Amino acid sequence: MKLEIIATSLQDACAAEEAGADRLELCSALTEGGLTPSLGLIQSVVEGVSIPVHVIVRPHSRTFNYDEEDIQVMLVDIQHIRLAGAAGIVIGILDDEKRVDTVNLKRLLDAAGDLNVTFHRAFDEIEDQFEAIDMIGDFPQIERILTSGGQAPAPQSKEKIRQLVEKTKNTSVTILAGNGMKLEGLSDFIETTGVSEIHFGSAVRRNKSFQYPIETEAISAIKSVIAK
Repeated sequence: MKLEIIATSLQDACAAEEAGADRLELCSALTEGGLTPSLGLIQSVVEGVSIPVHVIVRPHSRTFNYDEEDIQVMLVDIQHIRLAGAAGIVIGILDDEKRVDTVNLKRLLDAAGDLNVTFHRAFDEIEDQFEAIDMIGDFPQIERILTSGGQAPAPQSKEKIRQLVEKTKNTSVTILAGNGMKLEGLSDFIETTGVSEIHFGSAVRRNKSFQYPIETEAISAIKSVIAK
């Protein structure tokens, strides 16, 4: 069982690693759902921790249907992330019909090279998620999909997530459950859905808010649950 924690600073990253996180998703602007962090922050975190750092590549929060200018920015960001030594990127791109934009996704993946790739919660805006898994599965570079099973928080979508986990069995894609994850009920969530990776954000912070720092005790408690 892998535990991914959202980090927005070097302090977050170090605290998460100390508490036992297996991987970081590095973001800025969490009030907008997470945007690409600065190059300085990326370099500082990559150099400051030993666990894998996956950096979100999202130029703005308006839409996941990006125009050519947006894509050019994303391609440059991916180049910088590679040079900074990050382990992976977190991306998602949809077409006008809110289906996976496979043409431009391939461009981003070509730029990513050997980086580990997560398809982010743009996936949760897709109506037919089972079709989307097939489309994403055509790109072996994409190792996981971050999803809550739709628009509702993950703990409210256990059956849908279980179906997505079942759909991805014997494929190159893993379901990473995130959005609204809590310590309470976590054991039942894991048992019901069959997920092998979970993603926590505000629930591991003081006052359950991204405006406050990470509490290492919260991550340690999650690790204790998943160890069982």
